Amino acid sequence: MTIGIKDVAKAAGVSPATVSRVLGNGPVSSDLREKVEAAIRSTGYRPNLSARRLRSQHSRTIGLVVSDIRNPFFTALSRAVEDAAYQAEMRVILCNTDENPAREAMYLRLMQEERITGLIYAPTRTTAERLERMSFDFPVVLVDRAGPPGAHDSVVIDNQEAARRLVAHLVAEGHGRIGGLFGKTSSTALERHQGYVAAMTERGLTPEARFVAPNAEAAAEEVGRWLGEADHPRAFLTSNGLLLLGVVKAARARGLAIPGDIAMAGFDNDIWTELVGPGLTVIEQPVAEIGRTAMQLLFERLDHPDMAPRKVVLSGRLIERGSVGARRVA
Repeated sequence: MTIGIKDVAKAAGVSPATVSRVLGNGPVSSDLREKVEAAIRSTGYRPNLSARRLRSQHSRTIGLVVSDIRNPFFTALSRAVEDAAYQAEMRVILCNTDENPAREAMYLRLMQEERITGLIYAPTRTTAERLERMSFDFPVVLVDRAGPPGAHDSVVIDNQEAARRLVAHLVAEGHGRIGGLFGKTSSTALERHQGYVAAMTERGLTPEARFVAPNAEAAAEEVGRWLGEADHPRAFLTSNGLLLLGVVKAARARGLAIPGDIAMAGFDNDIWTELVGPGLTVIEQPVAEIGRTAMQLLFERLDHPDMAPRKVVLSGRLIERGSVGARRVA
């Protein structure tokens, strides 16, 4: 009698796919691996290694598609994903879309061609809105941007709540007029804008928001124009660290002191934010935890492909520094 993978799977109480991943040293939990290895010993199974290589559908490769690798958030996220992949003896293909849907589509085709094991993915807003109509040959975990409810596993922070906390902090320090600067290409920025608008409206304040490309140059140019207006806000809130850097550049170009002439707060606790003036108030995102959690969801999805999609929502941490100051006038 020939013992096959299905026999091992039955003895271990797992799926044949799980047995295949164990045999290929793929990503499975330690408990499942022990069960399968015990079943292999008890059944006397001997794998046909050459046949298994020919049947292999995947390359033991994780795809990672991000919107802008220059953004320190995605740099840190990439490191966390790569660390987890290394521990699982897998490699990572990293692609940078620059928030360009056409470039993004090209990389998604590449992932299909490479027969990757799974994808960690921060989609553009354009693609995120149609993800539920797209099909992939591998599991997908969305990071930073959740996409349509129930389409894929995802790991995000509570963006609206975090933006509300920034507004509350600015208002508590006496700022009644707060300009909001948001990226125009991501669902994350949209959620942060929604939190900003809600928090301002609840306090009887008027939201003043502008949308720009999510980089420091576009932000500096827009805020430079804003500051050139006779009546402009004296406080600014931004939706990411690159936009915050743009506000700093615009303020310096006009010789404005922080927070004496202009106050600011935003997202991302990048290293430089504690070195500017008295330090910049920010929401720190748990980037390493986001990356590790995304990989864990991916591994669990490989083990249990039919489970319902899960959304993990993490919290950002408000780090109060001197850039908000105390301004007791509107």
